[in-house]
Amino acid sequence: MTRNSFAFDLPGFAVEVVPQIDSTNSELMRRARAGRLEPVLLVAEQQTAGRGRLGRKWISKQALTFSLGMPLSPSDWSGLSLAVGLSVAQSLHPDLRLKWPNDVWWRGRKLAGILIETANWCDNSAIRYAVVGVGINIDEPDGAGLSIPAAWLREIWPNIDAPLALRRIAEPLLQTIKAFEAHGFAPLQQRFNQRDALAGVAVTLSDGTVGTALGVDGVGALQVQTAQGLKKITSAEVSVRVLPAPLYEFL
Repeated sequence: MTRNSFAFDLPGFAVEVVPQIDSTNSELMRRARAGRLEPVLLVAEQQTAGRGRLGRKWISKQALTFSLGMPLSPSDWSGLSLAVGLSVAQSLHPDLRLKWPNDVWWRGRKLAGILIETANWCDNSAIRYAVVGVGINIDEPDGAGLSIPAAWLREIWPNIDAPLALRRIAEPLLQTIKAFEAHGFAPLQQRFNQRDALAGVAVTLSDGTVGTALGVDGVGALQVQTAQGLKKITSAEVSVRVLPAPLYEFL
């Protein structure tokens, strides 16, 4: 695979492909802090220090990893990672599922993850420079140290490669982000819930709460029915895990 194989146009964006980098998100955040705030799609053939949510490592030797950087000014940022995951899933396969707040699953295993970061946009507090990072396993990754078993795209689509996957994903993703900026998450709620991997499943939260997930609301909050009532989870700092079947059968 060469950099030329990634060649395509994304309207309004510079497209850059690098053979190796620590993290596409980290690079675009460094640029943003240095005042470089132009719209850009940065693709890495290999990341050496990829990051996921909550500082977790993203192993990317056999993956498609890229970040979109652009100015955004939605009235409510809630649900952006869900919108991104939904767009990725819709572009790749009808049976892919979404695990709140930022994972794409295939048959109970993690296929892709999303990491969104923002930086100040000059002196305008209404606009921020958003960096939307996506990592997708193309081939089977090294499973050592993974808390969730991994899936990979060639299980689903044997002839896929990273450039083809990117061409399927990039433009619909940009359109989804722009629609989110204009209208928020609410128009996407139903489509997300149709792909929700947690719907009706017993889950445990990192704060110790146990309950049954009931989909997301109009701003992308995860709804969990607990013994104390309905709880809405909005913080991406809260982890959600599916309880093993022998445990949740009795809840």
